[in-house]
Amino acid sequence: MLWPFLTILSAGAASYAGYASMAPQSQLYGRTLTHGADPHQIALTYDDGPNDPDTLRLLDLLATHQAKATFFLIGKYVRQRPDIVRAIVAAGHEIGNHTFNHPNLILVSGRRLRRELADCNKALEDAVGRTVSLFRPPFGGRRPSVLRAARAMGLKPVMWSVTGFDWNAPSKEFILDKISDRLESHRGEIVLLHDGSHLGFGADRTPTIEATRKLLEMYPGRTFVSVTQLA
Repeated sequence: MLWPFLTILSAGAASYAGYASMAPQSQLYGRTLTHGADPHQIALTYDDGPNDPDTLRLLDLLATHQAKATFFLIGKYVRQRPDIVRAIVAAGHEIGNHTFNHPNLILVSGRRLRRELADCNKALEDAVGRTVSLFRPPFGGRRPSVLRAARAMGLKPVMWSVTGFDWNAPSKEFILDKISDRLESHRGEIVLLHDGSHLGFGADRTPTIEATRKLLEMYPGRTFVSVTQLA
């Protein structure tokens, strides 16, 4: 009988479609930036800020090592602390849209999707006086309509190739263990870290800061660049 086979095939396709909507390197629903070509470059990216005081602590650390990074910012926190956003830009780093409230965009209506992106864009523009061109979906969740909406607003979708799993990491060692082996590849990696938390402003990201310090020390022969520089 054919129907059991078709049922299994349909279930498998649905499972893969769900996986592809969250997997950072999947291109099933449209092109996204996941890595660069130059193995001598690393793009450190930080989600869920701005955050006080840890974003500012990161800026001091990056300046010490003359490293550049990219910060994907939540609009409601941008409204709360636009001064931190201006400090990020003044230090020569890149900023991007991470929605206004950090919902999983797979689960929201088209109207809510567009509002999340537009409201975050507006908050960033009000803070720094210029538009942004980068976008990262919260949790990595996207479907074709998410990528179409972002591109219609002039936003380039950016994912990642390496993650530190640092949103609830117990130590810097935990984060480094997740990252270090993956940085030995022959391409420019985009590393996902967090300087804040979508669960609340003021999250403690000390393990992430200390892991960043160690990464900057471990790879003196690599250049730490913004996403745009990597691309």
